Amino acid sequence: MYDTWHEVGDRVYVRRHRSFDMNTGLVVGDDGHCLVIDTRSSHREAADLIEAVRTITPGPWTVVNSHAHFDHCFGNALFRPAEIWGHVRCAEELESHGEQQRANMIEYRPERREELEEVTIVPPDQTFAVTASLDIGGRMVHLRHFGLGHSSNDVVVHVPDAGVVFAGDLVEEGAPPAFADSYPLDWPATLAAMLAEMPEDVIVPGHGAVVDRAYAWAQHDELALVADLAKRAHVEGLRDLIGRFPYAEDISQQAIVRAFRQLDA
Repeated sequence: MYDTWHEVGDRVYVRRHRSFDMNTGLVVGDDGHCLVIDTRSSHREAADLIEAVRTITPGPWTVVNSHAHFDHCFGNALFRPAEIWGHVRCAEELESHGEQQRANMIEYRPERREELEEVTIVPPDQTFAVTASLDIGGRMVHLRHFGLGHSSNDVVVHVPDAGVVFAGDLVEEGAPPAFADSYPLDWPATLAAMLAEMPEDVIVPGHGAVVDRAYAWAQHDELALVADLAKRAHVEGLRDLIGRFPYAEDISQQAIVRAFRQLDA
């Protein structure tokens, strides 16, 4: 299950990693040119990913970052000088907060200090605000930003000829969604917009097992409940409502803190 490529559509692969239970993606074009979706959390993990990509194709690559969180993009440097695509705010946030992400993770995972200190933080050099389309060896792959959600800069990768959507951390499987720097009030509508525009039934989450539309809509409903309860808690008081959240209390606290910041803005 882990650290092995699984083909989920025609020449579209997912590799689920033990580290952070994170997914990377690979789309291979007609001439071997490929698109690598996310680069993992360090140079060491990126090197492992590159070795895995080379078991599928020897061709050149283009990279896309699904968002600016370290576990999805701290491996970028090893893929240069290839183009690295991302939302414009992905580049901005890596430039302004990348070092703080590194410091936070060293504090959280001190056993990985040396590995994280090796990282050269490289933001995307190809950015867009709403939509972009890439020709990957004769295959069109579309990048979309549907709005605020798990982060300010979530990118969805759509491979229409294979019927596959890489949703990044807008969808999570195997663990509750992460709300730490999220936008809980916007996330449900952003996910609904993705599902309304993209009818594919193969949805690759940022973490965990590949899911279908039914799963994604169920998670949308949970996120909508979180947003509704957070709004009510803002008015009525937190104590009576916190126990009704569909996720563990520490995750609920993150969601409320983020929602309150939005409501107080």
